[in-house]
Amino acid sequence: MLLNELFTSIDEKQVWARKGTKVVRKYRCTTGQRKGRTVADPTQCFKVVDIKKRANLKRTKARLGGKMARKAKRTKRTNPASKMLKRLNK
Repeated sequence: MLLNELFTSIDEKQVWARKGTKVVRKYRCTTGQRKGRTVADPTQCFKVVDIKKRANLKRTKARLGGKMARKAKRTKRTNPASKMLKRLNK
């Protein structure tokens, strides 16, 4: 079944995304466990989610969620690469 999903869902949308300070092409998952997420390789959309990493991020967001959100907003507003992304992904 997994192999069948790979061949039927190669229509993942290409988007521009940041990789550090660079702007690169990535894919937005339209199906799979990572639906809606931006990934570097379309096969990642169907990989099994690491439960330990997910739980750790959940704890971190509970502790620092507001701080992380403010920092992300500032980055998207001031980083030249982020500004370029906004224009490219329109």
